[in-house]
Amino acid sequence: MKLKKVLKGIGIGLIVLIALLIAIPYLFKGQIMAKIKTELNKNLNARVEFKDVDISLFRRFPRLAVALEELAITGVDHFNGDTLLAVKRLDIAMNLMSAIRGEKIDVYNVVLQQPRIYAVVDEEGRANWDIAKPDTDTAAAAPGDTAASEFAFSLQQYSIENATIKYDDLQGHMHLKIDALNHKGKGDFTQDEFVLQTSTTTESLSFAYGFIPYLLDTKAEIAADIKIDNKTSTYAFKTDKISINNLKLSTEGFVQLLNDSTYKMDVQFASQSTDFKDILSLIPAVYSKDFASIKTSGNATFSGFVKGTYSDVQMPAYQLHLGVKNGFFQYPDLPKPVKNIQLAVNVSNPDGVPDHTIVDMPQAHLEMDDSPIDMRLMVKTPVSDLYIDAAAKGKLDLGKVGQFVKFEKGTQLAGLLNADLQARGYMSAIEKQQYEAFHAAGNLSVNNLLYKSKDYPEGVKVSSLHMAFNPKNVTISDFNGQYLGTNFSANGEVNNLLAYVLRNEALNGRLALKADQINLDKWMATGSSGETSSKPADTAAAVPFAVPNNLDFTVQAQADKVHYDKVDLNNLSGSLLIKDETVTMKDIKANALQGSMKIDGTYSTKNDKNHPDISLAYDVKELDVQQTFKAFNTVQKLMPIGQFLSGKLSSQLTVKGKLGKDMSPQINTLSGDGNLLLIQGFLKKFAPLDQLANQLNVSALQDISIRDIKNYFAFQNGRMTVNPFRVKLPNMNMLIGGSHGFDQSMDYTMQLALPRALLGQKGNALVNNLVSQATSKGIPVQLSDTVYLNVLLGGNIMKPSVKTDLKEAAGKAAENLKDQATAMIKNKVDSAKQTVKDSLAQVKNQAVSAVKDELKNKLLGGKDSTGSGNIKDAGKAAEKTLNNTLKGLLNKRKNTAADTTKH
Repeated sequence: MKLKKVLKGIGIGLIVLIALLIAIPYLFKGQIMAKIKTELNKNLNARVEFKDVDISLFRRFPRLAVALEELAITGVDHFNGDTLLAVKRLDIAMNLMSAIRGEKIDVYNVVLQQPRIYAVVDEEGRANWDIAKPDTDTAAAAPGDTAASEFAFSLQQYSIENATIKYDDLQGHMHLKIDALNHKGKGDFTQDEFVLQTSTTTESLSFAYGFIPYLLDTKAEIAADIKIDNKTSTYAFKTDKISINNLKLSTEGFVQLLNDSTYKMDVQFASQSTDFKDILSLIPAVYSKDFASIKTSGNATFSGFVKGTYSDVQMPAYQLHLGVKNGFFQYPDLPKPVKNIQLAVNVSNPDGVPDHTIVDMPQAHLEMDDSPIDMRLMVKTPVSDLYIDAAAKGKLDLGKVGQFVKFEKGTQLAGLLNADLQARGYMSAIEKQQYEAFHAAGNLSVNNLLYKSKDYPEGVKVSSLHMAFNPKNVTISDFNGQYLGTNFSANGEVNNLLAYVLRNEALNGRLALKADQINLDKWMATGSSGETSSKPADTAAAVPFAVPNNLDFTVQAQADKVHYDKVDLNNLSGSLLIKDETVTMKDIKANALQGSMKIDGTYSTKNDKNHPDISLAYDVKELDVQQTFKAFNTVQKLMPIGQFLSGKLSSQLTVKGKLGKDMSPQINTLSGDGNLLLIQGFLKKFAPLDQLANQLNVSALQDISIRDIKNYFAFQNGRMTVNPFRVKLPNMNMLIGGSHGFDQSMDYTMQLALPRALLGQKGNALVNNLVSQATSKGIPVQLSDTVYLNVLLGGNIMKPSVKTDLKEAAGKAAENLKDQATAMIKNKVDSAKQTVKDSLAQVKNQAVSAVKDELKNKLLGGKDSTGSGNIKDAGKAAEKTLNNTLKGLLNKRKNTAADTTKH
C-alpha cells in the first residue's frame, strides 16, 4: 500500500509539474510581451511590429523560450516606410526565474529565422540602421544599473538561418548582396576574452565597389575561430578555411572597434594554389555548368590586403591583384577550347582616399577558334576627374560560342560581332565640351544576331546594328530587328556612355523608334492580366515595370498597330521622356474604338515600386460606347451605364491615382474630373428607367433615344459626382444629377416633366395617390396637363430603388440638384486656384445659362420661347442672384486666389 501511495504521489507530482510547465508560459506571456515592447520602444527610433509571441518551457528546456513571430523594423523620418529588418521568427532562450521575478532577463541563445536585411547609406551619408536612441541619462547607463536595460546578454551561442542581406552605400558606391546565408557562432560572451567559433555559408554573394564588380553570384564558405577581446574591442582571426566557389583562400588579421562608427583593421588574404581552374570558378556561367569535369591548364595568382581605418569619412588602404598566364579550358563534350588566356589586374588605393583608387588592367587576351580578343583598361582619379584609357578589339562569330562554352538548354546564339574601340582622356574635357582634348574613336557592329533562351523562347533578332564612337557621343545610325513578331528600326545617339558605365550617371540620349505592329499582351507577358483583363492577375508573382533611376532618355515612337487585350490602336505616335524614375508621355495619339484619342501624362515608380503613380489627361473623340465599355475595366467602374448605352462619345478626362502589382488601376485611389459628350445614342434595358416606366405605366421610358448630351463629372474616394444634365425627349424632359460609387451604388435625383396623357391607368393612379398624400399634409396641388415629378434613384444599378413624389410636395429634395451644382462650382474653384477669376467667370456663365433654361422651361415643363415675357425678367433676377452668390464665393477665396495667381 505504501508503494502505491508513493507511486500515486509521484504521478500526481508529475502531472502537476507538466501542468505548470504548460501553464507558466501563458501566465507570464503578457508580462514578457510588455517588457519586450518597452525595451524596443525605449531603445529604437523606428517602428517595431511583430505578429505574436510564442512562449514555451519545452523548446529550450530548462530555459524559457520566447519567439517573436514576423518581426519587422521599419524606418521613420528620412527613411520612413523603408524596411530595415524583417524576420520570420526571432527565437530567444532566457532565464525563467529572472522573467518571473521581473528582474533583468538573462538571454543565453538567439536564433534568427529567414531574416531579410536591407541596409542603406544614402547620397548624403545617412544610414538607415542608425536607429538607436541616444542616451539622455548617463546615470541610467551606468554599469550595474538595472534601469539601463531590462535585458542582460549572457550569450552562449547564436545562429542566423536562410538570411538575405543587401547593403547599398550610395555615397561610397559600395554594393553587397548575400542570398541564402547561414551563420552560427558559439562562445562564452560573459567573458572579457574568449574564442568565438563561427561557421558561415552562402549560396550567392555579389560585391561591387566603385562600379567595379569584384564578385558575382559566388558561393562562399567560411569557418573561423575569432579571438575576441572585449576590453580593447579587438577581433583577431587566422584561417585557411575560406572558399569562394572553387577558390580556396587563407587569411589573417584583426578588426578593432574604436567607437560606434570607426574601425581599425589589418587583413591580408591570398589564394592557396596557383591553379587557373580555381580562378576560372569565379565566372558564374562557367562554374554553373559541369565545372568538375572541365579541362584546364595555366597558372593564376590572387592576393590582396585591407589596412587602415574605416569610418564615416575615411576608408582603409587596400590592394587586389589577379594574374593569369597561359590559361586554357575546355569542356570534355565540346569540340573546341578557349586558349591563350592572359590577364593582369591590379586594383590599389594607398591611403583610403577614394580619388586615389587606381584600376590597372594592362592586358586581357583570349582566343576562341584562333579569333583573338584583346582589351586593356586604366582608370584613375575616379572622384575628382575620372581618367580612362581603354581599348577593345576583336571579331567573333557568335554562332561558334556554343562550341567553347556551355549554354542552358534551349539557348541559341548566332551572328557576327565586330568591335574596335578606343577611349583616352579626362571626363572633364567631355563635360566642358572640349572634345579635342579627349580621344574616342571606333565602331561596333552586329549583324544577323539571333538569341533564344527559356526567357526569350521566340528569340530576339538584330539584323543590323551599327554604333560609331566619337568624343561627343555614340551615334546609332542603323538598328533593325525583330522581337515577338514586331519589326522595328531605330536611330539616335547616346551622349554620356562613359559616365554611365563608370560613374552610374544617368544615361542621356535620344532614340527615334518605328515599329510595324506590337502585341503588348506578349511584350508585357500579362496573359491579359492588365487593366482590360477579365481574369484576375497573379498578383503574388506580378511586379510592375520599374522605371530606371539612371536614365535621361527621350524616345520618339511610331507604330502602325498596337494590340492590348481587347483594344487595337492604329497609327500610334508620340514621345516618351524617361527620367528620374518617371516616364512622361507627351502627345500620344492613336486611332481606336472607331474614334481617336490623345493622351498626356506620367507613370512613376519613384515613390513606390509596387504601386506606381499615374497622372493622365485623355482627350478622346467619337469612340464607340459599347466597345469602350467592354475594353476597359476602369470605364466599367466610372461609367457603369455604358453597358446599356449605344452610340459614340467624346470625352476629356484628367485622372490621378496608383496602379497595382498587375499594372491595373487601384480604383479607390483614382481622383479626377472631366466632361463627356454623347452626340447620339440609344439607352435600353436600364433597370432604374425600366422600374420607373413600370410604375408610371409609360413604355417610352424603357427604350429612349438621346442626343447632344454634355455632362461634367468629378470623382474621388471611389465615388463619381455627376453635374446635373438635361435630357430632351419627345413629349417629355428630364434633369438628372447625383453620384454613383465604383461599387455600382447609386444616389441620383431626376426631375421629370411629362404630359399626363402619356400615363396609363397605373400611372394616373400613382399620381392621384401622390396628390392625396400632399393634400393630407396641407400642401395644395393642382395638376395641369403636364405632371412634374421628383424621382430619387438609389440602391444598386442592377437592383435599383425608385421613389417618386410630386415636385410641389418634394420640399427640399427638389432643390438637391441646385445644391449639387453649387457644390460642383465650389469644387472647380478650389481645384483651379491659379486661374480662379477666369474659372469663376466661365462657371458663372454656364450656371446662368442653365438657370435661364430651367426658368424658361418652368422646371422642365414651361412655355416655349413664344410664351410669357416674365421669363426674361425672371432670367435677369436669377442672373443677379447668382452674380451675388459668385461674388461672395470669390471674396471668400480672395486672399488665396491672389497668392496663387501671382505664381
